[in-house]
Amino acid sequence: MSAILQHPRLFSGRAHPELAKRIAAYLNLELGKNEFREFSDGETWVKYSENIRGQDVFVIQPTGAPARNLLELLIMIDAAQRASARRITAVIPYFGYARQDRKDQPRVSITAKLVANLLTTAGAHRILTMDLHAPQIQGFFDIPVDHLYSAAIFTDYFRVKKISDLVVVSPDIGGSHLARAYAKRLNAPIAVVDKRRPRPNAVEMTNVIGNVDGMNALLIDDICDTAGTLTMAAARLKERGAKQVFAACTHAILSGPAVERLSSSPIEEMVVTDSVPIDKAKQFERLKILSVGELFGRAIMRIHNEESISLLFD
Repeated sequence: MSAILQHPRLFSGRAHPELAKRIAAYLNLELGKNEFREFSDGETWVKYSENIRGQDVFVIQPTGAPARNLLELLIMIDAAQRASARRITAVIPYFGYARQDRKDQPRVSITAKLVANLLTTAGAHRILTMDLHAPQIQGFFDIPVDHLYSAAIFTDYFRVKKISDLVVVSPDIGGSHLARAYAKRLNAPIAVVDKRRPRPNAVEMTNVIGNVDGMNALLIDDICDTAGTLTMAAARLKERGAKQVFAACTHAILSGPAVERLSSSPIEEMVVTDSVPIDKAKQFERLKILSVGELFGRAIMRIHNEESISLLFD
């Protein structure tokens, strides 16, 4: 292999530089240098401050709100392509706009597909992401998608806690496949809370499918936005006789009343990852943050060396 291809080149956008530094630190690499500027009208300007011609470039940027994060990633990919990078991998710890993955009512956009098209058109050669809201979003891309799972991180954490009488609970029917994966790893039974969503960011809990009476419940979800789903599910589990309720959620958006709801909920401990930045103002006593830096670092090195990603989860 040529000397210039001996290691991957990592670059971070401005959405979550702390995670990019953790990934680089795990790989014992320096983040590449790039410049960002804003024109007077707010238009974004990006420049790579070093030569990346023929390089294997990894651009690290979650694409949640504000929309500038997505646009900045697209501009970085375009700039890398025009700088003749050999391969460009968009590393997206949190894939924003994924919740709009189907046309569930008239005259709405399928934004997950739109974002997939934008990333491909900008010049990305492959995508590295984690815990997509809907796994079938991988099929929206015509380029390779490597999909990581936070389950390995969470299950290791809860194994160490050695919680007795554990039941893994999905807060809705759609997340039952995720809860089943956790239940298998933790050798625990599964339960499901039947949820209805009359409108965005509003939920109604109806019934619990499975036995939680006298059990310690572990609620599993991929996104915690306003925390309405998790906190209402936790309350329903306590009503049904659960002893303690824990929660694990990959992407801690924690918008609006989320922190207040979680702080006053019966959830004993809320465990999340650093896939998105969590401001100090959003951190509370029962919140535990686990880093995905090592997981992404290992995946990046495997992609760079043309090795299997699935072996990370065997």
